[in-house]
Amino acid sequence: MAGRKKYSVMRDPVHGDVYLTHEELALLDTREMQRLRGVKQLGTAYLVYPGAVHTRFDHQIGSLHVTQQMIDAINLSRSLDPVGLVGVSEEEARVIRIAALLHDVTHIPFGHNLEDQDGIFQRHDAAYRFQRVLSEETELGRALRDQGVAREVLAILTRGRAEGAPQVPPYWWQIMSGTICSDILDYLARDAYFTGLRLQVDPRVTSYFKIDRESQNLFIDLTKHELLREDILSEIVRMLEARYYFSERVYYHHAKVASGAMVARAVQLALAAGAVREEDFYAQTDASVIDLLDRSTRTLGREVREPVHRLVERFASRKLYKRACVFPRYENEAVQEALVGKYFAEGGAAARRVAEERMADLVRFATGREVDLIVYCPAKEMQLKEARTHVRWPGEREVHPLARFAAHVPRLADLERSYRDLWKFYVFADTDDPALLAKVREVAAEEFKEATNAYSGG
Repeated sequence: MAGRKKYSVMRDPVHGDVYLTHEELALLDTREMQRLRGVKQLGTAYLVYPGAVHTRFDHQIGSLHVTQQMIDAINLSRSLDPVGLVGVSEEEARVIRIAALLHDVTHIPFGHNLEDQDGIFQRHDAAYRFQRVLSEETELGRALRDQGVAREVLAILTRGRAEGAPQVPPYWWQIMSGTICSDILDYLARDAYFTGLRLQVDPRVTSYFKIDRESQNLFIDLTKHELLREDILSEIVRMLEARYYFSERVYYHHAKVASGAMVARAVQLALAAGAVREEDFYAQTDASVIDLLDRSTRTLGREVREPVHRLVERFASRKLYKRACVFPRYENEAVQEALVGKYFAEGGAAARRVAEERMADLVRFATGREVDLIVYCPAKEMQLKEARTHVRWPGEREVHPLARFAAHVPRLADLERSYRDLWKFYVFADTDDPALLAKVREVAAEEFKEATNAYSGG
């Protein structure tokens, strides 16, 4: 009797045919992984780009596909010139593929707003989040245990930070988590496809990867006959430029920021009132978490119930808060540190609320009209990564992060500066009345008198 086939094929709109093992399909069928069908990859970006409704579920499958492409390229490079290199064995590939398939399983709805930009919760890749979802208390954790890979997968996803996780070679996690990796290679292609933005990343970039035997680091070889491979370097920089382009056009679009800030405000109000806990968000989808916020606060006092309901209703009907002020880093470098220190994260919620209420009172006194304001202060780093992909540079015996050679690559320095300048401190208002927004702008200029507003409306 013929043996059972090793792979099943799944059709993906970005990559075409993707091959999954029956172990991987069993993991996809768990409750924890199926939840990701309801978590959009780009959060609220669909309010700007209507096609951007692709999900974390899609992305995980695509990341697995690119991971295998990278493994194939690594092994081919070693077979052509094995000196100083190692390959990825079949058993290693099995574990790394599974980790790639699961790498976003801890994402919660609107996670980048709640974790990276507002700092309400710890990041999704915190070790305790992976330990919980991969424990034997979950369907996914039990499936991993039965497959005999639970500890190794946990080690990859936490980079060895989880208690009791074994030590694994760095390339196990670098393949799927780095400045240039399977995660980013998939989401750039996927985000371009679903937003309709015309951007191409040459898939050939996956063929440049190798593994250094001495350090066990994944790296890109930029040398040939002791000379710099400028063609490969240009391709790397072009990809980093593509990532910046998407950050500017999509990830930090002002309407996406405003809608995310509205959700974050509703979450903060519900958390402060004890209506929800962080753990309540782990099993939610984008749709169910909005319902959770509304439902959990219905029995509370008006001071919580009404603003949460209003935020939820406005979000659902795309009546977004409007920009009143924008304080960009490039105009406020001298005060950025102070603003972040005072207003960022859950610790800054009280300071934000004081400023919001004081400004609303002044606007009401001057105009006789009520206005609700949101002060939005993202993290200084905004989850942006430096060029830490390892490379072999001419004249260097060891591999080093690409950022080490930034002085030799002016475009890298330009990109780093451009990324830093994406940071913006906002004041949003629940009105589109130009006169009322102008008054908010005037009051905010006094509230944040050390900062420079670069937005005049319109």
